[in-house]
Amino acid sequence: MHIPHIRRRYWLAAILAGVALTLETDAVAEQEAQQLGTVEFSVSCNEAAQQKFNHAMALYHSFAWPAAMEAFESVAVEDPECGMAHWGQAMTLLGNPFVWPTGLSAEKLADVVSALDAARAAGLGSPREKDYVEAVAVFVLDHEQADHAHRMKGFNAAMADLAARYPDDMEATILSALMTSASFDPTDKGYTNQLSAARILTPIFETNPQHPGVAHYLIHSYDYPPIAAEGLPAARAYSSIAPDAAHALHMPSHIFTRLGHWHASIEANLESARVAGDATFDGHHASDYMVYAHLQLAQDEAARNAMEASLGMKPIDNFGAAYAYAAMPARLALEREDWSAAAQLTLTPDPDVYPWEKYPHAEAVNAFARGIGAALSGDATAAREQAARLATLRDAAEAAKLGYWVEQIDIQAALVAALALCVEGDSVGCIDQLRQASVREDATEKHAVTPGPIVPARELLADMLMRQGLPADAMTEYEAVLMKEPYRFRAMAGAMTAAHLIGEDAKARALAAELVELGSEADRRHTSLDLAGQLAGG
Repeated sequence: MHIPHIRRRYWLAAILAGVALTLETDAVAEQEAQQLGTVEFSVSCNEAAQQKFNHAMALYHSFAWPAAMEAFESVAVEDPECGMAHWGQAMTLLGNPFVWPTGLSAEKLADVVSALDAARAAGLGSPREKDYVEAVAVFVLDHEQADHAHRMKGFNAAMADLAARYPDDMEATILSALMTSASFDPTDKGYTNQLSAARILTPIFETNPQHPGVAHYLIHSYDYPPIAAEGLPAARAYSSIAPDAAHALHMPSHIFTRLGHWHASIEANLESARVAGDATFDGHHASDYMVYAHLQLAQDEAARNAMEASLGMKPIDNFGAAYAYAAMPARLALEREDWSAAAQLTLTPDPDVYPWEKYPHAEAVNAFARGIGAALSGDATAAREQAARLATLRDAAEAAKLGYWVEQIDIQAALVAALALCVEGDSVGCIDQLRQASVREDATEKHAVTPGPIVPARELLADMLMRQGLPADAMTEYEAVLMKEPYRFRAMAGAMTAAHLIGEDAKARALAAELVELGSEADRRHTSLDLAGQLAGG
């Protein structure tokens, strides 16, 4: 068939446009075919938009933020009168409530306000949908003046009211439980809010085992040492519920880490990093968990390989990624007791190209590791320089309204300053200040961004007691660490050595047998494993 030149151009353009539309449709269909669990969240939108909305909420429940935002935008395109599409965008903009107020800048909160306005303008088809929107509005009301804690309390109450008003709306109940769990008090050792959320979520998990949010939020609710074992059923299920969500593959390792299930943690995070790739922070977050787990198995080379794979990816300007970048090299040096290497750690990515000034919580990890390395290398001056740097970073965290991290960085500064006293010969002052810092650390909980402390305060205290020839006192502190961080290699090795030195042979042999098993696949020679082998064999 002969096609005139000018008509041929339009014919070709039409063909290409059709191909592009087909490819776009196929891409959307492929995304919506992902295995993300089962979510049914009824909204007043057309049928196609309803299906897309369920898909978007499944992404939300696995904290897949960029994909969720794109999915909610697709809902709005499918049905411009679907106001709940904009509510979904508002919720996605807020991000992970377990790390709030991190990342909730005034600009982002203003964007949330705009999204809620768009929801109202597009149309909300029922009083229930209006209540969903107004519940989020409580959180961003007067955000320029009202502090985060006050607004979070109001949001949690508004979500509880929503769930009570619509008892047949399972999604309202699940999201209310999420906010209750996330609005915990880090000094509450009774875990009041977390256990309250778990009591709500557990029966839903039994009747709706394929819902991604229920398993996810149960893991978060039990992510604390005394209650972590209660989270194992959800941890074992979540990755099979949403195998195409990187965060769903990673989250079980929160429970595995709490229980010292290192091989399971490595397996979970290896798959999470593979699915995440280098497009989001998830791969770097998973890598930090892998590094930590490998080091507890004395697998230093495997830990280094996991770190290098992460640092070899495209740098991500993100709170969680920044922490991982600082934490992985710090862990590798400190867990191996390479004090000289720790004292000389540099920031990667290079500060000339990476915005470390935005992330004082992460840069503090580098300063903390360098301070420990300097002190344990015998350089009190360098240690005090890092303590002063930590004080500056603490002030930066306070200016950025990172309340949790202000206390954490201040504890780090106190620990480094105490170690400097040991170097300077003030052993009494050193031990006293280490004890005080340990009590402060015990009063808090670890942040969701980290698998565990860079070095537990009580472990440093125990190390110094050992150096001062007080193995009985040191053993008490090492055992306290193991109560909170089970199967932590350095604490087990320290407790075993201390028990051996004071003649508690049965305890030393029991710890040695556990350490031998823990290090059965070690990829380096370790003096603690040599001693463990001798004691276990004896």
